[in-house]
Amino acid sequence: MFKNILVPIDGSDLSKKAMKKAVALAKSTCPKITGFHVTPEYKFNYYSEYIPSNYVPIEEMQAHAKKTAMGYLSTLQKACETAGVKCSVSYETSDFPADAIVKAAEKSKCDLIAMASHGRTGLVKLMLGSETQKVLAQASMPVLVLR
Repeated sequence: MFKNILVPIDGSDLSKKAMKKAVALAKSTCPKITGFHVTPEYKFNYYSEYIPSNYVPIEEMQAHAKKTAMGYLSTLQKACETAGVKCSVSYETSDFPADAIVKAAEKSKCDLIAMASHGRTGLVKLMLGSETQKVLAQASMPVLVLR
């Protein structure tokens, strides 16, 4: 049925739950899962000669982002290994997670995106938007929304 499922992971409990469901689906229908994590761009505001005391060098922040991403993705790798499903993982730095997810799915030739939805409603949904809804609107392949 499917050949490669992209599973975006953000480290939340909902994301972990969706990951388990995606691995179970892959075990029965798909030979491969591609894990993906998006980490936000590092922004640092400074004013000419003033550098705040809480400044973190970009190299240190990038190392921390990589360690965090690989921690999330290693959980998926272990679940895939246990289930006997092939798995590859990657992460990207972007302030636009939905765009990065869709591009990663296209780049990896995925034919399904399986991701969690936090199910926000009301003003919170209006203010924060929904990355899942943005992926649904942009993706050219099917998107399975898991809760």
